[in-house]
Amino acid sequence: MSDASFRFMEAAFRVQDALFPYIDRRVRRFDIRPGMTVVDYGCGPGRYTQRFSRLVGPVGKVFAVDIHELAIEALRRRAGREGWANVEAVLARGYDTGLPAGIADRVCALDMFFYIREPTVFLAEITRLLKPDGLLILDDGHQSRPTTRRKLAASGLFTTVEETRDHLKCRRITPR
Repeated sequence: MSDASFRFMEAAFRVQDALFPYIDRRVRRFDIRPGMTVVDYGCGPGRYTQRFSRLVGPVGKVFAVDIHELAIEALRRRAGREGWANVEAVLARGYDTGLPAGIADRVCALDMFFYIREPTVFLAEITRLLKPDGLLILDDGHQSRPTTRRKLAASGLFTTVEETRDHLKCRRITPR
């Protein structure tokens, strides 16, 4: 995404969130609790990161991951300005976050999966990040639900444990 496109997206999100404040209601369904570690993969300007920070509380941690340097810069500024002490911004290289394995109770990949060109490689990184009982929260973004399901199935890495109109909750498949 170009810098101009990112800035446009950031402004559009501010307007959308002001007119239709649904994000707080949406994230309540993700079962994020105090003390958890959440990876906000594809965090953009941090519209979900803020909510995750509040939900995990001061003893939890949120890793806000994006491949776009402007997103990380914007998020760092906002986190500092708004006092999100439990948030760490992470610039991903490709799909690699550089984060330790098995750290996440939840990985939230919201409104970004349709951008992923190599879903199996991406989902392998998510699998690596998740604790054994962790969940991937995934939405379709700008693709159909059947396309999302097809990509998940083709990876052989996740099974869907809950499906709503809004998102999928997925558990990693443990190799035998």
